[in-house]
Amino acid sequence: MISSKTLTRVALFVALCIVAAATFRFSSSIIPFSLVPFVVFLAGFLLRPQEAFLSMLLYVLLGLLGLPVFATPPFGGPAYIFRPTFGFLLGFILSAPTIAFLQKRKRKFEKAILGIFAGLGLLYLLGILYFHLAMNLFLGRPTNFGDTLKMAFLPFIGPDIVKALFALLLAREVLPRLGRRA
Repeated sequence: MISSKTLTRVALFVALCIVAAATFRFSSSIIPFSLVPFVVFLAGFLLRPQEAFLSMLLYVLLGLLGLPVFATPPFGGPAYIFRPTFGFLLGFILSAPTIAFLQKRKRKFEKAILGIFAGLGLLYLLGILYFHLAMNLFLGRPTNFGDTLKMAFLPFIGPDIVKALFALLLAREVLPRLGRRA
């Protein structure tokens, strides 16, 4: 049985993902710049692992069901699986609960930094591998791995580290207000 508090937290982070994808995005390449990774990290820092997992899973499932919740056109639908950026969505599902798991019990700064690197590692591992596969197999655009890194990693890793650090700073301010240690 899922508690009403858990449902509320999950729904809140699904809504935050949708707003982040819809309101602040720009794209000059195949991969958009958006604030969704910020929300993923915030979920990892504020939610329990199962809540973080459910919120990201539900966000992705809503998009795959056709709701226009993703950052790039067509913004949703089952065909989104064939988009090169779909691997990053899968990365969200694993990154948020991993960060949350690493924060369990003792919310120390060192664990937060470990969570950031673990979350980024999962996000980019899935995102880059899927991007490379999609470019070469689904889109028929032969891309070597070096070019994949130039398109899917180098322009985004710096901003994503900054988003993760801002999420950590925000979480450290919010947690005491929730009655939990920062």
